[in-house]
Amino acid sequence: MLKNTATKEDFKILTKKEPQKSLLLRLPQNAGRSADGRINVRHQGGGEKKLYRIIDFGQDKINMKAKVVALEYDPYRSAFIALLQYQDNDKRYCLAPQGLKVNDEIICQDKTELIPGNRMKLKNIPVGTVVYNLELEPGRGGKLVRGAGTGAKILAHEGKYTQVQMPSSEIRQLLGEGFASIGALSRPEHKYIRVGKAGKTRHKGIRPTVRGAAMNPPDHPHGGGEGRTPIGMKYPKTPWGKHATGVKTRKRSRTDQHIIERRHKR
Repeated sequence: MLKNTATKEDFKILTKKEPQKSLLLRLPQNAGRSADGRINVRHQGGGEKKLYRIIDFGQDKINMKAKVVALEYDPYRSAFIALLQYQDNDKRYCLAPQGLKVNDEIICQDKTELIPGNRMKLKNIPVGTVVYNLELEPGRGGKLVRGAGTGAKILAHEGKYTQVQMPSSEIRQLLGEGFASIGALSRPEHKYIRVGKAGKTRHKGIRPTVRGAAMNPPDHPHGGGEGRTPIGMKYPKTPWGKHATGVKTRKRSRTDQHIIERRHKR
């Protein structure tokens, strides 16, 4: 059995149509280089041309039903997206949950049915329900749980806060006035995909990563020596001489005060 065999995905559920032109945007390609052409972000460059799909993370059309016109692929994110057509004929893209089909109808209300894709306030969602695209601050659109196959779980309601278990196993409290969508996101098999070949990675705009031990001493602290030489230091270092492992890199945030239980390391 070949270990590096590429995984082929089944895209049969997607609609065969061109993207909605009014919801496309061309983003500048900096390719990891500064204005004078020097690489200042490593491992970026090349890749296929792609257009950004404008996603409506807030879904602020309250009490207005939307019909799912199409399910589409988005090159800028791991989950699939759905093209919605509202009753006023306005079209918008949103994240597609598992089980959502073309011609389904979804709605955003303070309180509504527990149907995949429907959006409602956290304080009105029953305990045990799986949700995605949660608002960290009410009215500012969904910020949390937006990756393929992910879903958070409602644990409890206490006062103005709702306790939610994140996909990372972290438990945090969010304001109950914030909105969240019902269900888990589409494309759960995404984490099992095997790239299979270097060329597929290059198409995504990812350039090769070279081991520090394979470099020369001026280029990396691990470099130099004859043959396969150990790094020669107590701990691995980054190219800039800082600790590469065993150091906390997460920056403190003002929302940290709402974390009840940290994630469990796997």
